[in-house]
Amino acid sequence: MRRAAVTLVLAAMAAGAAAQSVSLQGSMGAHKALLVIDGQPQMLAVGASARGVTLRRLGDGEAEVEVGGQVRLLRLGAAPSRVGTGGGTAEGSGSIVLPMGSGGHFSAAGTINGKQVTFLVDTGATSVALSQSEANRIGLDWKRGRPGLTHTANGTVPVYAVNLTSVRVGDVEIANVAGVVVPSDMPVVLLGNSFLNRFNMRRDNDVMRLEKKP
Repeated sequence: MRRAAVTLVLAAMAAGAAAQSVSLQGSMGAHKALLVIDGQPQMLAVGASARGVTLRRLGDGEAEVEVGGQVRLLRLGAAPSRVGTGGGTAEGSGSIVLPMGSGGHFSAAGTINGKQVTFLVDTGATSVALSQSEANRIGLDWKRGRPGLTHTANGTVPVYAVNLTSVRVGDVEIANVAGVVVPSDMPVVLLGNSFLNRFNMRRDNDVMRLEKKP
């Protein structure tokens, strides 16, 4: 009986060790995806494998992967999937991996107050900045923010300082982030230093890694 119990424990440990955390962090063109496998960035072409993960298909904001005979659908910016056991979502690692896009910029899908947005990393921006139209789209009551002025290449423009209840990129969520709503019609949200300063930033060639500070 004791030997059987030990065998079951060892089997459970082996199954846990086989489980892998996989997330989709970006893509390059229509045939390559940037996956993060057990915390390590890995660029994979459709049909290729690495660390036991095979990229089966790449679509608009999603990727289909296979691990140990299990097929999972990963969505861009979503929390990592624990593949190889019963599935589910892995706990946040505190790490964000961003691939370089066109023009040398780093972008990522994420959420503000639970609403989907597209971020563009801007280390020169003091706060997370979004347009009035984007603020309206996600239901942000920006008119109750603190009015002010900012200087741009086109002169001085009015802005509203707001508090963002939550900002999430990948599986990392930061609460109470300073934001600013501007009148310009920006197609993306600028991910400024009110969010970035919560992380240690490192760039490895075409990949930027943000590690959450303790």
